[in-house]
Amino acid sequence: MLLEGFQSFLGLIYTAMLVLAVVALVMAAVAREDAYRAADKQKKSFWLIILGVAVAVNLWVPFLFVQLAGLVASIVFFVDVRPALKAVSGGGRRGGSSSDGPYGPYNGGR
Repeated sequence: MLLEGFQSFLGLIYTAMLVLAVVALVMAAVAREDAYRAADKQKKSFWLIILGVAVAVNLWVPFLFVQLAGLVASIVFFVDVRPALKAVSGGGRRGGSSSDGPYGPYNGGR
């Protein structure tokens, strides 16, 4: 019974790693090529190949070590590349200053 629960937990982890890799691949494919150059990151084709391999590995290769390498690539894309692409592409904030809060500008109690 405990082994069945552990196997279902591992299945959930494998599914989460696959979903993360697929979402990263789609986001990498949607971003413009010139945004990668402007953000001083690797080429779009590089990230498409790396994340495509991560998706393929999660689907067909049962080795956890190789799947973890794909997970690391997906996390690097989400943490480093995607924010840089959003900053260059004009995504993210919709204007305003850095002191704006969720309900308007913060003036420090003045």
